[in-house]
Amino acid sequence: MTNVTHILDRVQQGDPKAADELLPLVYEELRKLAEHKMANEASGHTLQPTALVHEAWLRLVGNAQPTFDNRGHFFSAAAEAMRRILVENARRKHRLRHGGELKRVEFTDLDVATAEDDDAVLAVSEALDRLAKIDAVAAELIKLRFFGGLPNVEAARVLSLSERTAKRTWAYARAWLYDELKRTL
Repeated sequence: MTNVTHILDRVQQGDPKAADELLPLVYEELRKLAEHKMANEASGHTLQPTALVHEAWLRLVGNAQPTFDNRGHFFSAAAEAMRRILVENARRKHRLRHGGELKRVEFTDLDVATAEDDDAVLAVSEALDRLAKIDAVAAELIKLRFFGGLPNVEAARVLSLSERTAKRTWAYARAWLYDELKRTL
């Protein structure tokens, strides 16, 4: 009987310290398993192998008393837990409220609203006027955050929005403004 199997037996018998002893023994193997699982995922995945191991560990030995017959059964359960976590993560990302199939747009490459570049300031102002006709709240949020320097929480309060709604609106408005300015600048 291996150390892992012996400790698994102690976990099943309710020994509260056994799970703490188990993690150091299996951590590296779980990490390799996570890296293998992650290698099959699409690039740009936000979940890291370490986070996957930790989440799987919580699911395996969290609040319930786990029952594993042996070392192989434990690692099989760990692999299944990791698979489920990855599937849940993928489904969450594809939900419409999480952006669906939209791609992330970085807005840091564009310097606007500087005193030295009047053309950029005018272009932003005109773009915001066009955005206001489509979505007045999004345009106002851009003004508060970008020009007013308010953090998301404060801008949300000013506009009587939840933080989540303000965050989604901010992402939409930035992407819209970025595309609009790309065409005009």
